[in-house]
Amino acid sequence: MISIGIDLGGTNIKAALVHKNKGFIHTTSIPTNAEMGKKYVFDRIAMAVNDLMEQHDEKPIGIGMGLPGMVSMNRKIVKNPPNLPGWEVERVAEEVGSRTNLNCVIENDANLAALGSARFGAGKNLDSFIMITLGTGVGGGIIFENKIYRGTTGKAGELGHVIIDYHGPLSNSNTRGGIEAYLGQRFLSRFAADTIRQNTDNPLYEQFHRDFSKLEPVDLYHSAREGNELAIQILRKTGEKLGYALVNYIHILDINKIIVSGGVAKAGEFILGPAKETASKLLMPPFVEGFEIIYENLGNDAALLGAASLAFEEL
Repeated sequence: MISIGIDLGGTNIKAALVHKNKGFIHTTSIPTNAEMGKKYVFDRIAMAVNDLMEQHDEKPIGIGMGLPGMVSMNRKIVKNPPNLPGWEVERVAEEVGSRTNLNCVIENDANLAALGSARFGAGKNLDSFIMITLGTGVGGGIIFENKIYRGTTGKAGELGHVIIDYHGPLSNSNTRGGIEAYLGQRFLSRFAADTIRQNTDNPLYEQFHRDFSKLEPVDLYHSAREGNELAIQILRKTGEKLGYALVNYIHILDINKIIVSGGVAKAGEFILGPAKETASKLLMPPFVEGFEIIYENLGNDAALLGAASLAFEEL
């Protein structure tokens, strides 16, 4: 049995033919060109689907699609997705289905990253876990009893907007101090740049002082591996903030298996070690037993595999 998974982003449309048990058969990626408008993007999605279908004789059972934004409980409509200009309340499943003659279901992309991990990745042997995606922003998905936990209207899992300091820095949240303000890639880079400016004798200052916009978390990781104490300190403070957020998630949900993915998570133990240490100290004792932080190495493929898995399970 095969399906088509689509991961729609503001920059690229990624699509794949996926076998239910074996994973990827074919993959493709094309620019979204989101500035061209909704109709153009839907046509681009259909083009990607048709290209995949031409490479395989078996007809897919349908399309599962991940995209940013909040998705209706019937998995047909998205509301105000970021990075897609002009999109408001859109009947995405209907638009894609009419262009491809295949049934389509949609879901928030971070939720599908969690589902992809559950079916093909680090979460495969876990019934319940919390997945946190540390990329440009901070996303999340909750798997409860082997299914996506969606709340009452489909909007659950906005983990990046959990507030840990009302007087903290700004991000994309409606108030200060959301966890994304500490762990989102551009916000982490902003904090790092401010810290490095105060340490002019550090090699990172010499490397980036002419243009701090070029500083990325991966640069901190490489410096930390080389023993740069300032880089280690910056990543440690970032990991501690993640630990505070985990305490909130775990105390509310009673799920203490945490899977992390995304570019920022590649800093590994420089962030995840302090996160685990902080959370272990602050969790109520009964929650500590069995507490784990696990790195998901599927990367961006998790959302694509999750999209295809959604089609298998819903269609």
